[in-house]
Amino acid sequence: MEATGGEELVRDAAEFVPPNGNANEMLNVGDDDQMEEFLGPQAEYNEEEEERKYYRRKRLGVIKNVLAASVGAMIVYSVYMGLLQMQLILHYDMTYREVKYSNLGLEDIDRKMLMGINVTPIIGLLYTPILIRFLGTKWMMFLASGIYALFVSTNYWERYYTLVPSAVAIGVAIVPFWASLGNYITRMAQQYYEYVNYKEEHVQEQKKLPKGACHSYIIVFQSIFYIIFHLSFVFAEFPMRLVLNEHLHENEHVLYNVKYCGANMSGVIPGLNSTVLINLPRSMLLIVVESVLMGFAFFAMIIFLVLCGAAYRPTEEIDLRSIGWGNIFQLPFKHLRDYRLRLLCPFFIYSGFEMLFAVTGFSLCYGVCALGLKNLWLLIVVYGLSCSIFSSLSLCLLRLPRWVCLVGGAFVHIVLLLVLMVWSMPSNKPEYLGPLLVISILWGLGTALNKTGVSTLLGVLYAEEKERLDFIYTIYHWWQALAIFVVYLWSGIPMRAKISVLLATLLVACYCYWLMERRLASDVRPRLPRIPRPRHKFKGYRYLEEDNSDESDSERGEDDDLEDELKTEDEDHVVEEMGPEDGDERGQDAGARRADSPRARRRGVEDFYT
Repeated sequence: MEATGGEELVRDAAEFVPPNGNANEMLNVGDDDQMEEFLGPQAEYNEEEEERKYYRRKRLGVIKNVLAASVGAMIVYSVYMGLLQMQLILHYDMTYREVKYSNLGLEDIDRKMLMGINVTPIIGLLYTPILIRFLGTKWMMFLASGIYALFVSTNYWERYYTLVPSAVAIGVAIVPFWASLGNYITRMAQQYYEYVNYKEEHVQEQKKLPKGACHSYIIVFQSIFYIIFHLSFVFAEFPMRLVLNEHLHENEHVLYNVKYCGANMSGVIPGLNSTVLINLPRSMLLIVVESVLMGFAFFAMIIFLVLCGAAYRPTEEIDLRSIGWGNIFQLPFKHLRDYRLRLLCPFFIYSGFEMLFAVTGFSLCYGVCALGLKNLWLLIVVYGLSCSIFSSLSLCLLRLPRWVCLVGGAFVHIVLLLVLMVWSMPSNKPEYLGPLLVISILWGLGTALNKTGVSTLLGVLYAEEKERLDFIYTIYHWWQALAIFVVYLWSGIPMRAKISVLLATLLVACYCYWLMERRLASDVRPRLPRIPRPRHKFKGYRYLEEDNSDESDSERGEDDDLEDELKTEDEDHVVEEMGPEDGDERGQDAGARRADSPRARRRGVEDFYT
């Protein structure tokens, strides 16, 4: 009985099945199928469609960057020009100076402030490329907008030690700000081309772009920028029109001692009454206006910080800095050897002349002298709207030759300068409002064609040289700053002399531009300075390549490839001339050096993992 009981226990134990036994067997059977389903290609996943959606988001991001930079620059200059205009009119009034500030000397402070804004940019060529490469394009725009906001904040406490230093800071920031903007818009056009043609081999391997590939995007983006930016002249007149206009005297009082206007004048409206305000604006009203302007200045800073993306990839930013600060300092001067830049310098100078002449010489000596101070805002608004609307004409370059913009704008301005040179009138003549508005519109047409034409031309000429863009736009805006300084110096000379200088500069600019186009048509190669290779002092996966941490070997220029071929031929020639023993030793040394090179170490790591 005992044996029989033991056998039954053994048999029962053998036949015992765990509660989840069947489920475990089913799971084990389905493991392979589930793993294949998880790791295999997904039926619902379309790689090409996802890639297309990704690059579409990238393209929309580029458009967002262009619009944000344009709106940010427009707000910054609307605030800056609006506040400066209102400040200069208030400080000009003798009653305002004596009642509010007594012996403070606001007139002398204004002269020092204008000197700081106009004189300081002369040295901008020395530090602008260093600042852009050290801070980055986006952060340079953000920092410069912060300096403009600082200038607005100093008007809460108008003293020598607040206004003059902030004006000097603006003078320091003008050239870097504009060089960064020009560089940024052109880089966005290059990026947009890369995102549109992401399947192309030269884009995937990060080679240099084909010649003329992104020209259409540069034309479109530069047009969008200037269409938006030129609206700053319109918005800058809001403080004047909404706040200050109701406090101004009538024309009979303001222009009582002014005898002549236009071409017969010398200086800036000689005889203008020193009391232009009927009553002084309330201090609280001025504080409210400055607070609103301060809010818009901060809003522009936020736009640059949040909405503007980076112009370069992080590794490209590192490569741009690692060529050495001495080289970065020298390269703007070396780029002046390029005959294209040298022959465009007269156009750079005239670009600074003509816009400042429009808002100071023409608007004051013709507009205010004939129509009174109350109509100043109307002339500037019409000029700004004209610039903004006619900036869209540069889109014609998508179908027409690139000289159309510059030559068309130059022709319009030549005709207007000849008219202004012979046109003089008595003061306080409101019936001249119509002709003056027509001249403002036509001058805005010339300005729009000039500004968009020059910026687009620089982008087209150097579209494939993304590492040179900051130097090129620095040179352009530095020459503009020099022209603005000259306009500041000549404020006291006769009007006909000013117009003669503008006319001579424009004619020389047209001739030099014709020479440049002729040389380009003759395929004369420009003399471009060599950009040194990045010199990295760090070690890591980003810096395993000898030359450029962000570019493939195929992206190296033809000159570098030629140098490498010549070096290889020289080494082979030396080995042939040497004896067998020397050749073996030389080969061993060369092999050891190649084995120790970063590229060989990287290749070894890749082979190890593959």
